[in-house]
Amino acid sequence: MTAPSPTFEFDGAAVPLQPGDTILQAAQRAGHEVPHLCWDARVSPSASCRLCTVLADGRPVAACVTPAQPGQRVQCHTPALAQQRLRLLQLLFVEGHHFCPGCERSGACRLQAAAARAGMTELHFEALDPDRRVDASHPDVWFEPGRCILCQLCVRASDELDSKRVFAIGGRGLGAHLLIDSPSGRLGDSALSVHDAAAHICPVGALLPKRVGFAQPIGRRPFDDAETRG
Repeated sequence: MTAPSPTFEFDGAAVPLQPGDTILQAAQRAGHEVPHLCWDARVSPSASCRLCTVLADGRPVAACVTPAQPGQRVQCHTPALAQQRLRLLQLLFVEGHHFCPGCERSGACRLQAAAARAGMTELHFEALDPDRRVDASHPDVWFEPGRCILCQLCVRASDELDSKRVFAIGGRGLGAHLLIDSPSGRLGDSALSVHDAAAHICPVGALLPKRVGFAQPIGRRPFDDAETRG
């Protein structure tokens, strides 16, 4: 007789797990939504954004890096965690330049979708309005540093998938920013190709292939129904 698969509890539901699963991986595979910005199945996790914070047996942990354990009790969608995510999203919006109606990534932006799902209707905090110049030097890829949320997805994709290491994070606190490995420090003379995974993995509108903005009509974009999806 085959032994039953091990499970853990996710918001009261039993979730099967496989060896090596993180909480986020197992929950997503079972159809449960775990809010996240810096996680992508194609690259290693970093727990940079903390939007995926859950309570595992009462302890706050990042679901993207925390191993799922048999019998574990995980809470994801509690009022306290919802409020924490809302504040985190509001801080991300005021720290950069996120004017969704005028952004080419609108409707396909994970930050925008997360804010809609969190019920965000105002910034709450004073906008910092940082002075960050657009880098349009690359023939095929646009870099808008004011939209960068330092998720490090492009850093990991360039390293792990493209084997180029075009990007890195430099500075600290409000001075933290994306670094580009090139003689000028700009995209134009870097090794980045529009065909690289790093050119497409950004969850917001910081790195965008040129000449494809607003190509998808409203109603057909990935997150057009973000306000109603779980």
